[in-house]
Amino acid sequence: MARARVRKAPTNVVERNIALTGELMRYLLEHPQVFNALPDNFELVILPDDDPQMRLYNLELLDTYGSQSKPIVFVRLKSAREGILSEASPSLYVPVAA
Repeated sequence: MARARVRKAPTNVVERNIALTGELMRYLLEHPQVFNALPDNFELVILPDDDPQMRLYNLELLDTYGSQSKPIVFVRLKSAREGILSEASPSLYVPVAA
């Protein structure tokens, strides 16, 4: 299967994804029971609700590089803007094979 190249990375893509991952980690540390619902050795795809550019880019990365046969966990959350941490809880989705 031919794979399309991922479009040009958004500005500060690494920093923005690190900030989103930090938000998720903070939430998971405050709610460790969530780990019980997650599969072992999964691929994480963060989909920020308020940043469509990053959401599309992260989905394109998944489409281009795949999950290497690992289960995928999608996380929807609001991104931290201007250093202010989001108070909203992220939503975690683990697709089930049909």
